[in-house]
Amino acid sequence: MVNRPLTSLKNIRIVLCGTSHPGNIGAAARAMRTMGITDLAMVNPQRYPDPQAVWFAAGAMDVLESARVCKSLSEALAGTGFAIASSARQRDIAVPMVDVREAALQAVAIAQSRPVALVFGNETSGLSNDEVGCCGLLASIPVDPEFSSLNVAAAVQVFCYELRMACGAVLPDDKAQTLATHEEVEAFYAHLEQTITTTGFLNPAHPRKLMYRLRRLFARSRLQVEEVNILRGILSSLLTPKNRDKD
Repeated sequence: MVNRPLTSLKNIRIVLCGTSHPGNIGAAARAMRTMGITDLAMVNPQRYPDPQAVWFAAGAMDVLESARVCKSLSEALAGTGFAIASSARQRDIAVPMVDVREAALQAVAIAQSRPVALVFGNETSGLSNDEVGCCGLLASIPVDPEFSSLNVAAAVQVFCYELRMACGAVLPDDKAQTLATHEEVEAFYAHLEQTITTTGFLNPAHPRKLMYRLRRLFARSRLQVEEVNILRGILSSLLTPKNRDKD
């Protein structure tokens, strides 16, 4: 293992989706700040700004003051090279699942060169399948199965702690140097869905979770910019093939 600087934490973004209690936003900001993570984005919080967020932040005002409120998860993930969804339960969708420690190791390795987002859901319903599908990895905190309910701010604290610890035991990830951004990967998925619909491989009336499975397939490879360009070129050639002269 090779020690990596804590500056990797500056490339970590915490994303809170649909948070209902402003106190949890403040507590999450405090949890982040204690571990040296300051990039916070919120997707449609139900009550924010709110005095309770300030009270629960307990002085972590720099995190709240720089936090962004977004209208969609895609907006919150803009500019990131990789996203990890946090969930307490297994999902019937095609996203690889690991525990929080493994997720932290992978996140910090990528964060050496690219922003990485950790996405947390609403206090009652968690993340939707569509939200999880926007991420390349699903991570869970091992808890007592008889009482698996964990406050969202407490979950953020556990993840941020593991991220800080992972900075002391991370191997370099050369592939992260050219990882495609969230926007580039989403544009590829849109191009792929449009192409396979046009060719008849995908029936929009009966999709059968095909796109979820294809997302999992490509998420495992962590697409690089050059790979996205190649794949999109192949998709374009399927619809408008080029005639090449024979030798």
